[in-house]
Amino acid sequence: MKAILFDLDATLLPMDQDLFIKEYFASLNRFFIRNKGASQPALQAVMEGTQRMLMNQGDKTNEEVFWEAYSSILGKEAASDKALLEKFYENEFDELKQFCHKENQVKSLIQNLKQKNKILIIASNPVFPLVAQKKRMQWAGVNPQDFAYITSYENSKYCKPKLKYYEEILIQFHLKAADCLMVGNDVSEDMVSKELGIDVFLITDHLINRNKEDITLYPHGNFEQLLRYIEIKEKSDKITKNN
Repeated sequence: MKAILFDLDATLLPMDQDLFIKEYFASLNRFFIRNKGASQPALQAVMEGTQRMLMNQGDKTNEEVFWEAYSSILGKEAASDKALLEKFYENEFDELKQFCHKENQVKSLIQNLKQKNKILIIASNPVFPLVAQKKRMQWAGVNPQDFAYITSYENSKYCKPKLKYYEEILIQFHLKAADCLMVGNDVSEDMVSKELGIDVFLITDHLINRNKEDITLYPHGNFEQLLRYIEIKEKSDKITKNN
């Protein structure tokens, strides 16, 4: 096992995702009213841009797709709004930290895996800019510098649950699927990586299982059980290698 991919929201960063999304748009609404005098057109543009990113087929980065969609609604305003949204993520976005909490085991888990020389990757759905991804990592109590790669809307051309999202990561690091572990809480978005041959572990503390799948199909549990799973896999890999 060379690389471990981590989902962020409700995995490394415990949260009620529905509440977080609700408060995220409420915060954006207040921000647009203060800075633009009206919020509805800009909010509509953000929602449209997000939907277009989720459907992105890989011809352009998610960032390009987002701003093309945004511009289709707000036209010339989009140019100035790009800097405005950057300001939001640098400042007001921090208000949302109150709707998340730290998992005490996360920091020690990451340090443990660093000592094992694992390639650590944040495989969070890339519908946010890098600044927002890093902010949420900091809320989780982990250092972005401990990770070799963080998927964001700037560097990704697909979103979960598309398999090409995971393939992009494998190509980026010249990794074989069998050398990777994907850790996440969302059955449909994270466990789908198993179809590529990536090993998976389902974090169940804040489980999302929209299709009510049988989670016994996947190794699952909390972070303590995840660490035990990794240790068992390492021993198994060592035995296989020696034989």
